[in-house]
Amino acid sequence: MRSSAVTPLAIAAALLLASLLPNCDKRTRQWQWNLPPGFPEPRVPADNPMSAVKVDLGRRLFYDTALSQNQTQACASCHQQQHAFSDGRPHAVGSTGEVHRRNTLSLTNVAYASRLTWANGLLDRLEDQMLVPMFGDQPIELGLRDEKTLIDRLAADTRYVELFTASFPNDAAPLSLRNVTRAIAAFERTLISGTSAYDRYRLGDATALSDTAKRGMTLFFSERLECFHCHGGFNFAEAVDHARLPEPERAFHNTGLYNVDGKGAYPAADPGLYKLTGIPSDMGRFKAPSLRNVAVTAPYMHDGSIATLGEVLDHYAAGGRTIDSGPNAGVGSDSPIKDKFLVGFVLTVEERADVIAFLESLTDDEFLTDRRFADPSRAGS
Repeated sequence: MRSSAVTPLAIAAALLLASLLPNCDKRTRQWQWNLPPGFPEPRVPADNPMSAVKVDLGRRLFYDTALSQNQTQACASCHQQQHAFSDGRPHAVGSTGEVHRRNTLSLTNVAYASRLTWANGLLDRLEDQMLVPMFGDQPIELGLRDEKTLIDRLAADTRYVELFTASFPNDAAPLSLRNVTRAIAAFERTLISGTSAYDRYRLGDATALSDTAKRGMTLFFSERLECFHCHGGFNFAEAVDHARLPEPERAFHNTGLYNVDGKGAYPAADPGLYKLTGIPSDMGRFKAPSLRNVAVTAPYMHDGSIATLGEVLDHYAAGGRTIDSGPNAGVGSDSPIKDKFLVGFVLTVEERADVIAFLESLTDDEFLTDRRFADPSRAGS
């Protein structure tokens, strides 16, 4: 006859869960979003509901170098809080030192992103995206070779065993690769930024923005500059998803960054969405990321080829790249397939400074220093 005794592991898991319940509704034990005013509830997969203990587990995994084969890097190595969970480099660098061809995307408000990489129209679940840096080999990021290596490492840590048991109480084998990715995804969905100076201004604090930033805001949302078409809405992004949308919004754009052959071609190593679809009109099309915290995520563009916000603004003012600056560049402003909104514009010196001041007002210092998102081994929790 099976014993009905409660095991020490079960007791520990129950105590851990109870200690985290202040972050949940005590009656329903359902996750309660503490969202900035005007922000819709993120869409959460039915097979991975939110819970405080799962978020805590995901946070610990996010910062754990056990997730790389050689145990030198974690997710947080390329997604650093002070850079709005990007890394400040032109190109990401993997655990073996291999340099990625692309710039690291910020994870600011990634819960609202309908597509999760620069140029993949299919990857729309954080749970699935996590497998790419973990096991992908072109290029190597975390470079795991097999699932068993990771699970054995985590199983050797009794705290992880407790957290997985508490996070996935209905699973026969809670500590699994599937649950590793589900926990990290749950944590990433909490990385919500909405307390910038701009947000304080929109909520009624007339002093939150300088006059310079206010003038820049007017320009940003004008038809003259066209910025808001690709960077609009509450998240300053076009490709968004949330619980109130019937369907996710998807969008990729050719920003006139390259024109290798005079017909709009991008370098063969990274032709954007075209590499996946083979559709000629997808040549050079990449995701337009959220501009929240954009001032701390330099350098810019999918390949990190533009160093400053001022240079980004100059790029769009010119309607694309105007100087053939390398063997694979070309004059992007002459591209016949660049986005229709890249018509160019003229700004005075003052107006240029105004727009940059507005973009800087999207920096959320509270988000960049929030202990809930920090490395738990350093944050004291």
